[in-house]
Amino acid sequence: MTTSASTPAALLPISHVLTINGGSSSIKFALFESGEPPRRVLSGSVDRIGSPNSILKIQKHSEPAESISVPEMKPPQALELLLDRLEAIFPLHSLSGIGHRIVHGGPDHLEPQRIGAELLADLKAVVPLDPDHLPSEIALIESLRQRLPEIPQIACFDTAFHRHMPLVAKLLPIPRKYLDRGIHRYGFHGLSFTYLMEALSQHGAESQGKVLLAHLGSGCSLAAVHRGQSLDTTMGFTPTGGLMMGTRTGDLDPGILIHLARAENLSPRDLDRLVNKESGLLGVSGASSDLRDLLSRQEHELGAAEAVELFCYTIRKEIGAYAAVLDGLETLVFAGGIGEHSPEARRRICEGLKYLGVELDAVENAKNAAVISTEKSSVIVRVIPTDEESVIAKIAFKLIAENR
Repeated sequence: MTTSASTPAALLPISHVLTINGGSSSIKFALFESGEPPRRVLSGSVDRIGSPNSILKIQKHSEPAESISVPEMKPPQALELLLDRLEAIFPLHSLSGIGHRIVHGGPDHLEPQRIGAELLADLKAVVPLDPDHLPSEIALIESLRQRLPEIPQIACFDTAFHRHMPLVAKLLPIPRKYLDRGIHRYGFHGLSFTYLMEALSQHGAESQGKVLLAHLGSGCSLAAVHRGQSLDTTMGFTPTGGLMMGTRTGDLDPGILIHLARAENLSPRDLDRLVNKESGLLGVSGASSDLRDLLSRQEHELGAAEAVELFCYTIRKEIGAYAAVLDGLETLVFAGGIGEHSPEARRRICEGLKYLGVELDAVENAKNAAVISTEKSSVIVRVIPTDEESVIAKIAFKLIAENR
């Protein structure tokens, strides 16, 4: 169907949705065509935004990826460059909508919704809850509103998956007055966990059992899920909490921060940088936040070896805790860049879990196979490549259809 750029989006058939997953230094995107499920037409990313060696990658369905070096720029400028490139492939004015991953919506926004002036104002008000993600996400939304004002934009919140966690899992051991101010445990990686549970549902009743989801990448978290509902998750009030990550501390004795603030006269900004940008694998190793780099260095560098050991130990310890939350364990799922592609990390995490009935098949694990547990293992261990963009697309198509 040929359409004019002046045709109102609401009058066009629901055909394509663009998904945007924006971070402080990257933008992931994908274009989906309507269908059951939506079909990915193309995808890509702009990586290392803000550095001189930023790269734009675009891959059309079943074609080789195209990589373009781009100059140093901020996320809104990187988005403009991306949209210019996409415009040469697809008429953006004919989009049915644009779906965004929004990491944190605060206490009042847990369900997906269309983005308007009121929601945008609310997101700006809760930037202090997630200063690492929200500013760039808001900037991308505003840039798209300026360039494509007639195209509806949909916010998909990463906290939504955990919105029905039991109260005991949400409460924090601080004065109760703060609960009324929205300070409690939220949980994140919800779009990834949603996809993993949908994928797991293809294996019959397994998704209704005692499931532990491990999203392990530059950000890491676990989710304990029973009968499809999140019971607990390692990330809390912000994405800094929980497991040790690439540059984030994960859970940390708050007394350490009090001590450092006093001893080194650190400001809140200094502490934020310390726990979010300078810690985790990078901080312990003193060399890199990338587990692949550290695994290649561990035989010769003590810092790298200790960072890898602490990373795997922390995850193994939390898996034991979450097995207690679930009162047992039936399925363990690995996802994310590390979870999907690092056999050694999976092996080292699981080798201390035999008491739970976890037994890995070394050959299948080395191949990153879909099932990496042995037939004798009482826990099924799976590797499922996650796909947050497809979840965003489904949500966006659904809300756009409901609100036409």
